[in-house]
Amino acid sequence: MAHLHVTKNPTQPSSSVSHSLHSQKPKKQALTTAMVSQYGIKYAVHIITNHFGPLVAKVCDCLLKKGPLPLREIVRYTELSETLVRNCLLVLIQHNCLQPFLLEEEGGFGEVNKVSSLYMVLFDNVLHRVRFSKFMAIVSQEFNKLCVDLIETLLQHGRLSSEQIFDGFRDSTEGSSSGGMEALQENIHKLVMARYVERCPISEPFLALPSEEEAAPARRRGAKSAKVFLEPETLEQRVLAAAVPPEGMRFSFELNPEIGADREKAENSSTGDKRKHDALESGTDGGFVDKQVVLWRVNCEEFTRRLRHKICIEIVRTRLDDEAATVFTAMLNASRSEEKKIKTASSVPLSENSIYAEVIKSEKGRNMTLDYVISVLVGLSSSPPFVRVVDNSYSIDYKHIIEVAQTDEVESIVYKKYGKDAYRMFRLLSKTGRFLETDKISDSIFVEKKETANILSKMWQGDYLQMEKLVAGPTQFLLWKVNMINLRERVLDDMFHASLNLSLRVAYELEQQKEILHLGVDGPMKEKYEKLKKVRFLLESSRMKLDDAIMIFHDF
Repeated sequence: MAHLHVTKNPTQPSSSVSHSLHSQKPKKQALTTAMVSQYGIKYAVHIITNHFGPLVAKVCDCLLKKGPLPLREIVRYTELSETLVRNCLLVLIQHNCLQPFLLEEEGGFGEVNKVSSLYMVLFDNVLHRVRFSKFMAIVSQEFNKLCVDLIETLLQHGRLSSEQIFDGFRDSTEGSSSGGMEALQENIHKLVMARYVERCPISEPFLALPSEEEAAPARRRGAKSAKVFLEPETLEQRVLAAAVPPEGMRFSFELNPEIGADREKAENSSTGDKRKHDALESGTDGGFVDKQVVLWRVNCEEFTRRLRHKICIEIVRTRLDDEAATVFTAMLNASRSEEKKIKTASSVPLSENSIYAEVIKSEKGRNMTLDYVISVLVGLSSSPPFVRVVDNSYSIDYKHIIEVAQTDEVESIVYKKYGKDAYRMFRLLSKTGRFLETDKISDSIFVEKKETANILSKMWQGDYLQMEKLVAGPTQFLLWKVNMINLRERVLDDMFHASLNLSLRVAYELEQQKEILHLGVDGPMKEKYEKLKKVRFLLESSRMKLDDAIMIFHDF
């Protein structure tokens, strides 16, 4: 009888252990936290270090490694003073990199339930800090310079009240008159309506103990859906869902014709940050966001969605042609208002007429007839299917498009790292989606069997392949397969590592430039200075391209 032996199994990360706030340990909520890879944490801490210094980065590092913690636990782990930790937390909150929340936990025997105040780093928002230039580029393509300046101001300061925004522009040319202030309000209104700016989330959302039905494992619903289980929400997803304001309030901005008339009101509202600080100093649970002052911030979620659209359009253009990209863009525009999540599998269904109505809004689209658009839709729904067709309605298959982009990226890495033959082997295994024996792979790609085994072994050692040994009596067979789920995690961690190295190199080149500027750029130093500028530009460009790849694997 044949025996199957698994030679190499992917290791599963262990979940972090939460810390008790009391001597008698109460029962904890069953919380699933999103795991961040080793170099993901290092890269995020590096970003925070560059922007806010080592002390804030130390608090961030602690929370990324330990998970959500109460204040006293952060003080214990970081070995910083309580006051310093509070100020570091305020900085992270101000710049939307941290979310406080209240967690209800079941008390011990005969005790009432406990409520703990915890702090959680928002890993995605930390990564977004290197994408600010991309966000501003999107706004510059749609709106005027004043809107770009408004976005830049919010990105720089994190979160501001309306009065603080107006104060910042009051002395500028645009905001020096009442007409300028009205224009400023109108442009803020445009950004809010476009969902590029939103109201800040609730200061400390409350997570109650789940009901018995919510606490139970996700079960199948109905006989037809056997073996279909719902993936549990992560703690971050639960907290963010509880913190987000209602849709009508989140994107609501009322024009005020009297704005700027009362200087005292502006000065009073500017004390919001001090009240947040006082609340934190006093140790109260609430008070991070003044309840009487509406604070605004950049909606990174909407910008991430637009960046996903941009990458999807380029994939369609590369795989098909410009006409397909034009029709695909029209479908994105027509379904954009219905999108609620970034990581969504597909768009809402659209009819042929609604797609055509959106197509002819563009200059290129006006050259197309309805029949031609329908023929393009047929091409989009062919292999590989970027669009799904059901009952004459068309929906964008985001999941498949992103999977295609991820596969292309991994295959490109394999080609650069292991060569052309390895690329062909990897591509064969990726398309097959099952275990193949060494001889079968060798025969399929016409490479000598010994060389095939050597190349496969190298990719296995690099964690790009899964290998199993099949023993049938005295004979042993090696079976190979691509485990794309595990491989994506590995590739993403490698990308975080590469981004960290690029960022460190950019910082080094910048220091070199500063030294030359200090000495002067005349004579022979001028040539060296120009060379360093070119090197730094290339490094920055490479880092932005690498960030696009990170978004394909992490954000989309």
